[in-house]
Amino acid sequence: MWRRRRSEHACFFLPAAASFAEVGWRPAVDVYRTRAGWLAKFDLAGVRPEDIRLHVEGRTLRVQGIRRDYELEEGCCYHRLEIAYSQFERQVEFPMSLEQAHITMEYQAGMLLVRIQTERKRP
Repeated sequence: MWRRRRSEHACFFLPAAASFAEVGWRPAVDVYRTRAGWLAKFDLAGVRPEDIRLHVEGRTLRVQGIRRDYELEEGCCYHRLEIAYSQFERQVEFPMSLEQAHITMEYQAGMLLVRIQTERKRP
């Protein structure tokens, strides 16, 4: 009987989980103008820093990666799935080319901070 119920739960939840896998997800982003350029802050809770890739092309900043699910306890069986575990991509367009900008990344508390320095610091 337990196997039957588990199978019924899987049939109920798997279509929704499959749609997340196909589409992926787009993390939220906040963009700030700073004195030296820009700061883009991406909400990437649960994503390991080594699973994040950053690309710059012209005026576009692209962040790609994957959020992986892992079993918290042995024998754990899902009841509700609302968090998307799949590949993601988010593009942000800026008003100028980023090709010559100095770009750094910092990851803290589930947030990816991308600092884009477009202005030269004056002595």
